[in-house]
Amino acid sequence: MALFGDPFRRLFWSPPVYRTLPGSTALMDWLETPNSHIFKINVPGYNKEEIKVQVEDGNILVVRAEGFGKEESQGKDKDCVWHVAERGGGRGDFSREIELPENVKLDQIKAQQENGVLTIVVPKDSSPKPSRVRTINISSKL
Repeated sequence: MALFGDPFRRLFWSPPVYRTLPGSTALMDWLETPNSHIFKINVPGYNKEEIKVQVEDGNILVVRAEGFGKEESQGKDKDCVWHVAERGGGRGDFSREIELPENVKLDQIKAQQENGVLTIVVPKDSSPKPSRVRTINISSKL
């Protein structure tokens, strides 16, 4: 499926909202178990203070981080001549937005970062939702 990039992913798979910043290196896996949705996002080089996880607009899971470009030590030694600097340049800003399904417990979302992977667990809500169908009574006058 690597042939289809993010724009096509929105067309073929739910959820309808699945956005990422262009050039983002934050690759993601989304697993669904009987009890939860599990998101695993690559965040190598970031510490937990640099990553923000929140729910916006009711059900949009947003994961953001700001990178700093090159490592701090690159600018400290004035006598050094850099010939190649590839490692530090890959860590830029990233943002992921995922529309969560309706059957989740937003107040019980948990996140953990370990070994360069951010794991977000979104528990499912197994209780029945109220019907979205509402009958409107028709009267002779408004």
